[in-house]
Amino acid sequence: QELRPKSLDIKQEELGDMVEKEMACTSEAIEDAVRRIEEMMSQARNESSGVKLEVNERILNSCTDLMKAIRLLVTTSTNLQKEIVESGRGAATTQEFYAKNSRWTEGLISASKAVGWGATQLVEAADRVVLHTGKYEELIVCSHEIAASTAQLVAASKVKAEKSSRNLAKLQECSRNVNEKAAGVVASTKSGQEQIEEKDTMDFSGMSLIKLKKEEMETQVKVLELEKRLEGERVRLGELRKQHYVLAGGCDTAEDNDGDPRPAPAPRRGILKKPPIAQKP
Repeated sequence: QELRPKSLDIKQEELGDMVEKEMACTSEAIEDAVRRIEEMMSQARNESSGVKLEVNERILNSCTDLMKAIRLLVTTSTNLQKEIVESGRGAATTQEFYAKNSRWTEGLISASKAVGWGATQLVEAADRVVLHTGKYEELIVCSHEIAASTAQLVAASKVKAEKSSRNLAKLQECSRNVNEKAAGVVASTKSGQEQIEEKDTMDFSGMSLIKLKKEEMETQVKVLELEKRLEGERVRLGELRKQHYVLAGGCDTAEDNDGDPRPAPAPRRGILKKPPIAQKP
């Protein structure tokens, strides 16, 4: 019972409906993200000017391009998913196909959720950056997360798709496009951050020699503190990834209806008996 996939507790029709629902929710999240970015663009033009306006426009334009690429990816993924179901279900219903391939279905749902969640997080991070209440690094991390979730969605679709499928080829092309646009967000964010920081912190005119020396020493202290903190965060990240792999690996040990391997059951304690101790002559 412990090794049974959790999806088997869900009724066939419920599992099929979950796929449709998650893909629809993902599409809705992307559309909402595009609308929010357009609103942020209008607000930025009204409330900022000069270098800040230039930086905000560049970042938001790159985010818009990324959202459009994700929208095309989700649409193509939906088309490929329908193609997979139609070609593989035979006489079975769509719900029966999803139930029979429950682990694949769970992977598809998880990947779709990850894409929608990444898009939402990216927009929220962009909003905070434009309002000067967030960090540029958040945008960079969100872009990497979107690229990772896109790869997850392509991998989930590729498992069941025919190699000669046009929709699969288009999905892989969309995935590459998403990666390029995500890299564009990272590049525009880094260049914008450098512009803003250089404008705000690199104006040393009017400082006396003593003031400059004091600023130099304080900056050296900050560098040492940040290096120490960076090392600690890297160790923490390594431990988090280790735990993530442990949990993810534990979810993949159960046998799928497609015939994936199942770990051998542990022998009962009663069967293994301690060998008798040899008697002395």
